[in-house]
Amino acid sequence: MRICFVSRRYWPAVSGMSVYAEKLLEELVRRGHDVVLVSQYRGDAAGSAVYGGGPPPADRVPAGVRAVGLEALGEQRVADGLPADFGADIATMRETVARLHEEEPFDLLHAQYAWPVGAAVLEASAQLGVPSVVSVQGGDGHWVGLCCREHSVGIRTVLDRADAVLIGSRTFADEVVEHHGTDPERFTLLGGATDTRAFTPPSEEAVGSLDRDGDGVTTLVFHGRVDRRKGVLDLLHALAALRAEGRPVRLVVSGIGPDVAAVAALVDELGLGGAVEQRGYVAYADAPSVYAGTDVFCSPTSSEGFSNTILEAMAAGLPVVTTRSVGVVDCVRDGENGLLHEVGDVAGLTDALRRLLDDPDLARELAGKALQEVRDVWSWPALTDRIEAVYERLAGTRPDTSWTALPEPERVTSAGRGVEPAADGDPCRFLAAPHLL
Repeated sequence: MRICFVSRRYWPAVSGMSVYAEKLLEELVRRGHDVVLVSQYRGDAAGSAVYGGGPPPADRVPAGVRAVGLEALGEQRVADGLPADFGADIATMRETVARLHEEEPFDLLHAQYAWPVGAAVLEASAQLGVPSVVSVQGGDGHWVGLCCREHSVGIRTVLDRADAVLIGSRTFADEVVEHHGTDPERFTLLGGATDTRAFTPPSEEAVGSLDRDGDGVTTLVFHGRVDRRKGVLDLLHALAALRAEGRPVRLVVSGIGPDVAAVAALVDELGLGGAVEQRGYVAYADAPSVYAGTDVFCSPTSSEGFSNTILEAMAAGLPVVTTRSVGVVDCVRDGENGLLHEVGDVAGLTDALRRLLDDPDLARELAGKALQEVRDVWSWPALTDRIEAVYERLAGTRPDTSWTALPEPERVTSAGRGVEPAADGDPCRFLAAPHLL
């Protein structure tokens, strides 16, 4: 099958989407599919600082995949003090897919992210007569459409009219249904996956150990997008509380994102300079060593589509402390394979960490159960089986184009969009800070 996979982020962007795309494409090629990757990227200084900028690097594109990078010129107008123009980027993506299809026809189009990528794929699907698949993966499900009427119409059109909509978890699907009234039957639940060959404990003895390096200090780790919505600032407050009790504990913050400077400022404010290490950018190939050199994985996130980093930490044999939130409770069960606390509850986070530190046997038990589960259920071959089944069901079918006959105010378009105010009268926040998607 010839597949066009259109992504909003790919390496060098530091994002769960990048990991997901790379591993899925590797599996698809291994199974004999012909894959073309079309990926947006930020080329401006501000966007590059948040994500890492530039087109897909040749050494990160799986062998056999053709990669086409598209600079998100409409999105990065914000660098010049202008509102983002998602419509322009959607048109560029649609036209690129059409051009590639003319060179050699695709059997199927797959959008990774419902907005704006899903809109581009939906339009290309209608134009080319090729079925569309859309993966809902994060901010596109959590926030898009709650910001302004334009994006509400756009995201609902994608969710209601794509030929298949993939989503990581039941709780995430329930959230999207609540936001947009989408028919729950529209979703294919997939779960997540991680590379259990790359992410593995250093040894059986290391599974759940609270002092892997034997220095008497427990090292917590936050790895991923450094964003206050991921709870990294809450974690700093919890660390300060634990250290005030005299506990030998430190923190590694690994990754980049919009709140790197905010983390550094709070570290200074709380007097944690000697207890916090900010690693900055960490290449995906180096991520296993981050987990191997730490003891407890902390993800006080507000919500997830399905957390890649939690699965990586489980595969690496770390006990996990995270939140009772959308996309997390589908893989972490409190007291069974991890510890949960409420979103934004710093005291609850502190208590969960304290409970783990006081009970090394519990840490080993939680980590051991999580490790076995991720090996049994959350591997890439298993996830690709589920995605491939969707491809096979759609192969050779005609896409739904009925939405193109709707009046413009009721459907997504690539041109002539006016920016409507949000309900509170403020302009759509994503037009000023599109990286928040």
